[in-house]
Amino acid sequence: MTEDHKPVAAIGRPPENRQEALRKLLWIGIWLAFLGAPVSDLLKREHTTWATALGWLALVAFVAVYLALVFRHTARPFARATVASMLVFLTGIAVVTSLTLDAPWLVLFVYVSVGCGAVLPLPLARWAIPGATAAMALIGLTTKGDWGDFVPGLAIPALLGGFAMTGVRHLVRTTVELRQARATVAQLAANEERLRLARDLHDLLGHSLSLITLKSELAGRMLPDRPDQAAQQVADIEQVSRQALVDVREAVTGYRRATLPGELAGARTALTAAGVAADLPVTAELPPGLPPGAGEALAWVVREAVTNVVRHSGARKCVITLGVFQTLDGRFLELKIADDGRGASAATSGNGLTGLAERLSEVNGKLEPLAQKGRGFTLTARVPLL
Repeated sequence: MTEDHKPVAAIGRPPENRQEALRKLLWIGIWLAFLGAPVSDLLKREHTTWATALGWLALVAFVAVYLALVFRHTARPFARATVASMLVFLTGIAVVTSLTLDAPWLVLFVYVSVGCGAVLPLPLARWAIPGATAAMALIGLTTKGDWGDFVPGLAIPALLGGFAMTGVRHLVRTTVELRQARATVAQLAANEERLRLARDLHDLLGHSLSLITLKSELAGRMLPDRPDQAAQQVADIEQVSRQALVDVREAVTGYRRATLPGELAGARTALTAAGVAADLPVTAELPPGLPPGAGEALAWVVREAVTNVVRHSGARKCVITLGVFQTLDGRFLELKIADDGRGASAATSGNGLTGLAERLSEVNGKLEPLAQKGRGFTLTARVPLL
């Protein structure tokens, strides 16, 4: 898979390219289908030429402002004065067209109600939505249509649509806050890890470096008159420095060691952030009898596979399973990562999978990639249990 996959725009996040913008615009624009009544009224040619022309102009202006309000404001809010002006403009068109062009134009109040729910603060929306519905009902009394016919057909959608949009706004706000909190937690975790590494390195090297400094000063004082003792101090310095180097290497190796529970937790975060539905094991307890180093090898499999899913697959869902299976060749611990992405054959090769196969071979394990074009990619790792 050679092309990077860019996830769809997340909730509350502005579109990053034209494709995402068109997708969001289509989702919002599909609800404009209810404007069929005013369009049909204009196409009947029952009004004068001027009234028809002005009706088309009012309808286009209404749709343009409504789309701008809902499309833009849900991602990058307008100023309060701009929002108020746009809502007044929409309400004015709904009132004027309903009074002059009759009952089919009352449907515009439904969009006014939805717009109020989409952009107004909840305390204001609680009053604005019923207010728009009440205005529609009062103006409906002056139209030629039957008042009892349009109330169930328009008043209920106006109320439900408006308050449903308040729920959508609450979901957007919660999602944005959750994303910000997740970023803060990740930053705090990184800072804590840096502090822990600093503390460990201080504990490891503080005593050794102090001893090296002390012995270096002592050797310098002994060097002119007592070269034998100075040579002994230099030998001690070499021994201390070698031991310090060993301690640092062991500490760094411990920090770099991958664990399966840690990689599964990281995989869940990475997949969710990329907009991929993640179906992962709740726990990652390794069974007894697993060869030394097998857990780390499986952890690297998870890391590499999830990286490929996020960057290249174009998948919508990723499933990771972990279980023990009995075969004719014995008992195996099987880790399987499957996605529903493009599944191009290029995923079956590359340095990443080669490195994973080499890691698994060190614990007598096997790696089995399976790519089906257009039907996803599956990576299976098996390690024999002793």
